Amino acid sequence: MDLIPSSLGDMNVNIDFFQKLVLAMLIGILVGIEREHRRTEGVELIAGVRSFTIASIAGMVSAYLALTVDPRILLISLAFFALVSAIYVYVKNVKLNQPGITGPIALFCTFLLGVFITHDQYMIAIAGALVITLLLAEKRQLHSFATELTDVEIQSAVRFLAVVFILYPVTPDELFMGVINPRWVLLLVIVVATISFISFITMKKFGTRYGLPLSGLLGGLVNSEATTGAIAAIAKKRSELVESSFTGIILSNASMLVRNLLIALIVDPSGRVFLLMVPPQVIITLFAVAAVIRSRNGAPVNETIKLESPFALSSAVKFAFGFAALSIFSTFANRYAGVAGVYATALGGFISSAVVTASATALAVSGNVPYSTAAITAVLAGLISTGNKILLVRWAGPRELAEPIKKTFTTFIGLGMLILIIWGIFITYIR
Repeated sequence: MDLIPSSLGDMNVNIDFFQKLVLAMLIGILVGIEREHRRTEGVELIAGVRSFTIASIAGMVSAYLALTVDPRILLISLAFFALVSAIYVYVKNVKLNQPGITGPIALFCTFLLGVFITHDQYMIAIAGALVITLLLAEKRQLHSFATELTDVEIQSAVRFLAVVFILYPVTPDELFMGVINPRWVLLLVIVVATISFISFITMKKFGTRYGLPLSGLLGGLVNSEATTGAIAAIAKKRSELVESSFTGIILSNASMLVRNLLIALIVDPSGRVFLLMVPPQVIITLFAVAAVIRSRNGAPVNETIKLESPFALSSAVKFAFGFAALSIFSTFANRYAGVAGVYATALGGFISSAVVTASATALAVSGNVPYSTAAITAVLAGLISTGNKILLVRWAGPRELAEPIKKTFTTFIGLGMLILIIWGIFITYIR
């Protein structure tokens, strides 16, 4: 009788226990339902909804008893479920001739989620259950995506991650030349590359199915200049795709403006530069959308726009050095030429409006320039990048595409400059 703690008779303890029991049951059911769904596909299952639910409850109860009775109970339970998972692997692969160990691993992880619940790590348990269920449910999509990746893209991602995990911890966390923090630059590169990579893999998955417009929209988040050149080159080879190419290039430029807003928000979490950029950027972007609506979508194309992976080291190094160099230049330009010197850095939009946006916002955050100056510089860089695309299309695309792009983007730039001047006067003299 001494082995049963008196606390088990406490009403508050009992309520806490049953709340955790219910959560463990729901998590087990969530994962188990996905496994049970495989039966409809003709897959013979060893563990279904009941097994996964019991595994989650067993983890919760074992951890609970380990806290209230004897810690060794949890160790015994862990060993038991490890053995069950090993037997699961053997039966599945040898007896049923179904290669794979996903199910056994998922069963053991579900047991561990129950342990997290006992220790009040509810968000971790719920998030873990959602991730496990998503990975199990998206089996075909993940396999399809993995097979579509090239060796170069995989190697680029691995090298990038290796450099990040090796360099980031040892990168100095202090201001260089009183202007820039190297570790902060590396963190910014990681975040921007990750955002671009999400768009990159989405484009690889859906771009060829839905045509050039979607490829342009997603490609603009990765690299609008490269996307514009790639679409123009496709239109030059296939004249029937001029209308789709026009739409794709317009959408690429619009998504570039949206990406710059996101970069400004990442660099300045307070959102001050972002809010000052929003009015002119939104009006300009709406104009781009109107241009797309007026045009016809054209026929879809089954060609792939080839862009360098944002995780490639060359892309990361270019962004990092470009950001650092432009930040240092902007600081000294501001010291010797004032606001005009900072505005001059918008010319960097010919190369990358993202770099200009990041560096201008960083200067505002550090107190070197007003937030209004950073916002105007970033928007101006986007307009300059738009002008650069007129030249890109003229060089890489057919005349039938170059003429409407020139007309649309010239109007685009003119309207943008007018809006920027009015907005600049407003935020400078009225705010």
